[in-house]
Amino acid sequence: MARSDRKNRAIAGGEAAARAQRGVVVDSQVLETDRTASRAGALIFSTALFVALFCVVLAVGFAVTGQLDFIAILVGLAVGWLGVSAIHIAQQWERIVVLRLGKLNRVSGPGLVFTWPIIEHCALYVDMRTRSIPFGAKETLTADLIPLDIDAVLYWMVWDAEKACMEINNYSLAVQLAAQTALRDAIGRSTVASITIRRNQLDQELTKLLDEKVSEWGITVLSVEIRDIIVPEGLQEAMSLEAQAEQRKKARIILMEAEQAIADMAAEIGHAYEGNENALDVRRMHLMYESVRDTGGTVVLPSAFADGFTPDGDSLADMAKVVGK
Repeated sequence: MARSDRKNRAIAGGEAAARAQRGVVVDSQVLETDRTASRAGALIFSTALFVALFCVVLAVGFAVTGQLDFIAILVGLAVGWLGVSAIHIAQQWERIVVLRLGKLNRVSGPGLVFTWPIIEHCALYVDMRTRSIPFGAKETLTADLIPLDIDAVLYWMVWDAEKACMEINNYSLAVQLAAQTALRDAIGRSTVASITIRRNQLDQELTKLLDEKVSEWGITVLSVEIRDIIVPEGLQEAMSLEAQAEQRKKARIILMEAEQAIADMAAEIGHAYEGNENALDVRRMHLMYESVRDTGGTVVLPSAFADGFTPDGDSLADMAKVVGK
């Protein structure tokens, strides 16, 4: 048993690794909790009704004839079958399309639905809830001749049970095939870059296109969501190099634009200070103050540079003597 468990775990691990390598991630908790509502209650009711009618007929036959013969059993089976054919249960989310002698008579449900045996029959039980269908396009060529694998999910529902029964044979399969065809057409009209950048717009376009196509079947498409876009491994490196080169190009363009802006501003500032020595001296002093304000350092000025801080070219020492007098 231990060896068998280890073998099963190894197989499961290999399958998970294969899914991860293909870019498909499966959540085990979702798989364990994914349960669809069943019609067990309706089946139990039909079985109980058949058994009850069969037993009633046998009890009546035994009371009349005093024995259980083959005729009573046949009559019980016939009555049970007629009862099951006449009384049906439609779940809260179901609608039943009823035909009378091959022609559409009504759409009934939910709850108890009564039909005339032999004359009427339930042609289709239609689920009116929102459904999700995974679909995709494998190795579909884009406009720039790059094969892509795309996985998507389609959310849709039936809003008219009569049209879903009368207008199309297998509406669930038809919706899935229409979604795959629309996705392939959309991929063929677009490039890889546009598909990646315009994913949300592509979802909306597919939703609108599919809804227009399946509305005549009594079906509405709620949304289309692209889950994954897989590029062939041989092209991933080339596309990465192309993207890096494009980013370097943009960075250099931005740097040159910044340098041009700085040069224009420097030219404007030079024109502003031109012919105004007082403003230029104040600017020099402000720069010196900003350089030592946070560090608390000392600035040593050469005599030739210090002369520039006086309006008439006098030295700072001469100015100090004047101030001392």
